[in-house]
Amino acid sequence: MGVGLRSEHYPHLLERPRTTVQWFEAISENYMDTAGRPLAVLEKIRSSFPVALHGVSLSIGYKPPHGNAVLQEAFGEQRTRYLSRLRELVRRIDPMIVSDHLCWTGVPGGNVHDLLPTPFTDEALDWITSQVDEVQQALGRSIVLENVSSYLTWASSTRSEQEFLVEVARRSGCRILLDINNVYVSARNHGFDAREYLGAIPADLVAQVHLAGHTDCGTHLFDTHSAPVCDDVWDLFAETIVRLPGVPVLIEWDAEIPPFERLEAEAQQAAKRASDAKRLAHRDAAPGSAAEIAAA
Repeated sequence: MGVGLRSEHYPHLLERPRTTVQWFEAISENYMDTAGRPLAVLEKIRSSFPVALHGVSLSIGYKPPHGNAVLQEAFGEQRTRYLSRLRELVRRIDPMIVSDHLCWTGVPGGNVHDLLPTPFTDEALDWITSQVDEVQQALGRSIVLENVSSYLTWASSTRSEQEFLVEVARRSGCRILLDINNVYVSARNHGFDAREYLGAIPADLVAQVHLAGHTDCGTHLFDTHSAPVCDDVWDLFAETIVRLPGVPVLIEWDAEIPPFERLEAEAQQAAKRASDAKRLAHRDAAPGSAAEIAAA
């Protein structure tokens, strides 16, 4: 089990405490433009733990308008600069995973600092697949894309989100970061079945799992990462993780950040729930189990 690396915990972690946390995930952009303390801390953490790099600004779903030479040139230059900085960070850290989101975050020269959904169309599928291929060639390694939480959808979509996500992974060779809280938030906001979504994701395509808390705003759920994982998401996690043996699981907590010990306890909770779920699944699958008798 891993947790997100946040600056609030630097002093605690630099004291090299004994911890049950097995790895850390760092936000790529926080370390791409600095040669100062943040990068020094990240390298210190990396000397003792595996690290995953998780980006929020690749904007893999953005496509410059056809025929707009100015925007196309600006997009190409911005993407080249971004990948150059990311490639250098990957070289220094040697991460176990390099991930970002299946979304777009703005236009050349402007970042809205939000993870906006893409339309789930054949045109978008062709474009994103080509972009993932370019990114993977530039980095010299495969990447992992995360499903985002969303609050609006595109009327032009012709596929479900899960079908689109799986097809991007199959065509491009990237893998999936399955954020179970994001699935739950979007399912509640848009009225689809979270279990049906999760069941449609092939286990062999999943490289990592995210868990986090959210805020209930009454009219919708908001993916704030400011609270413990809720019971419904824990239940979805228990049902899903039995299909994903060995897949790394991460607790995200990005607002109202608690002391490290509270974050570590949440990771321990994930480990226990995963262990319990696998034990129950093994018991129910054993010859002579109640489940087997009932099925007969």
